[in-house]
Amino acid sequence: MHRYTSILLFFLFLQLFFAVQPCHRVVTSAAGRGWWQLLQKNIGIVAMHIQLLNNDRVVIYDRTDYGKSNISLPHGKCRNNSWELVIKYDCTAHSVEYDVLANKFRPLMVQTNVWCSSGAVVPDGSLVQTGGFNDGERKVRTFYPCNGDCDWVETGDGLKAKRWYATNHILPDGKQIIIGGRRQFNYEFYPKTSSPDVYSLPFLAQTNDLGSENNLYPFVFLNSDGNLFIFANNRAILFDYKTGKVVKTYPAIPGGDPRSYPSTGSAVLLPLKNLDAATIEAEVLVCGGAPKGSFEMATKRKSAERKFLKALDTCGRIKINEPNPQWVMETMPCSRVMGDMTLLPNGVVLIINGAGDGTAGWENGRSPALNPVLYWPGGAAGSRFEPLNPSTIPRMYHSTAILLRDGRVLVGGSNPHSGYEFTRVLFPTEFSLEAFSPPYLDSKNKYLRPKIVSSTASKGKYIGFGQKLWVRFKVIGTLKADMVSVTMVAPAFNTHSFSMNHRLLALKNENVSYVRTSIYDIQVTTPSSGYLAPSGYYMLYVVHQYIPSIGIWVKLYI
Repeated sequence: MHRYTSILLFFLFLQLFFAVQPCHRVVTSAAGRGWWQLLQKNIGIVAMHIQLLNNDRVVIYDRTDYGKSNISLPHGKCRNNSWELVIKYDCTAHSVEYDVLANKFRPLMVQTNVWCSSGAVVPDGSLVQTGGFNDGERKVRTFYPCNGDCDWVETGDGLKAKRWYATNHILPDGKQIIIGGRRQFNYEFYPKTSSPDVYSLPFLAQTNDLGSENNLYPFVFLNSDGNLFIFANNRAILFDYKTGKVVKTYPAIPGGDPRSYPSTGSAVLLPLKNLDAATIEAEVLVCGGAPKGSFEMATKRKSAERKFLKALDTCGRIKINEPNPQWVMETMPCSRVMGDMTLLPNGVVLIINGAGDGTAGWENGRSPALNPVLYWPGGAAGSRFEPLNPSTIPRMYHSTAILLRDGRVLVGGSNPHSGYEFTRVLFPTEFSLEAFSPPYLDSKNKYLRPKIVSSTASKGKYIGFGQKLWVRFKVIGTLKADMVSVTMVAPAFNTHSFSMNHRLLALKNENVSYVRTSIYDIQVTTPSSGYLAPSGYYMLYVVHQYIPSIGIWVKLYI
């Protein structure tokens, strides 16, 4: 009897041990806390940069100077580039297109080095990607969605400044603004407008830390007034890019620790609501990062002197349109650096990927953060975080995550090495793709889950600004009309823990009407201007009691 008691106590100890280890793998998978699915074991490249297009294809690419990838270019194609640093004649691909619906992928060909670049989907639905490293630092490349054998089109030196670790954002007129990059304290536009072609942005110089920078891949969001919220290092400004003037300077985030690359945290613009208000409440959430000195400690030349400091476990939240905005701080269930933040269709934020210790860069991260976490923006302070079931695959430096139209989150990447390393390293190079299904996709919610039947925005029709929009949907179970909403989500360009151009708009629910058994109509109004929602493709969802439908693609256009 004593023996069985000892065994029982041992297992109870194990459960207690894992329960108090935040962001580490748990013993069992708790029901209702999401689940993971391995989609592809090997796509041949690292998913370092990732963008969903409006044909449910995902463009993925890493860099050209890792050496040969694990997927060949088709039809005998080879890349012959005398500027290349590793392999000048390379017949392998460094970009792929992933078909979400078919769960298949095919190789694509990039001509120049796209490492640590940026991009955005423009109003016609094409991905316009800018910058990179070495011969790619001024290049512009375009990928037009298709259902055949389309490929990257490179237009040459379309940029005036070298853009490596820059951030892009789509503007209300459909153009891109490209901000910063390594040793670039300026911005420019694409397509080109009038001279000067490069505009100074002193804020980026002011937020540059000697030796570690901590101002790369700045967090940029288009505000409801048409200005840009720009966060770098531990500070933020509201910037009028048309006049080049700082409209507002925000207080430094409490604690003063850096949140931008390489002390990589993440950020989102929380869902925009009450879109017809005179002043729309816009709120930014910044989570995770690394404490001051983390990069320096992790990169010491002598391995015995290297230390991997515990990552930050705090989030800062700020209402950027208030007269006297202040940061409100919250504590996450675990520390996290290199995490990705994704807006889910129901307005909840998913925090996923990353590490518990160290910083971004080669071999600089430790303690994989395997458990995703939900953040409920409307929840009570102190109870907004919800830990979810863990992955078994560490997603460290150079990992990515984006929302798919069906509500899953596509997760890939991780390569904390200067090349493809699969053995004798702490964290092997990852060529796999996973899908994480948040709890709202649990089968127990099938009676609450809406299904879009039709819409005035269906079948490729454009929807204009400030227009009435009808959506017909089906709910099998009992409908709570006051808990039905329609959201529009802009698909993100995700790399290095930041989802560029990602935004969610909650459209005003003006009327829900009964049509017939289980069938209902909802009427909403689209956003009133490109300040709220730049022209382009969005995923539109019906959400019932926080359970979203599968989305449909709509095009918002002037």
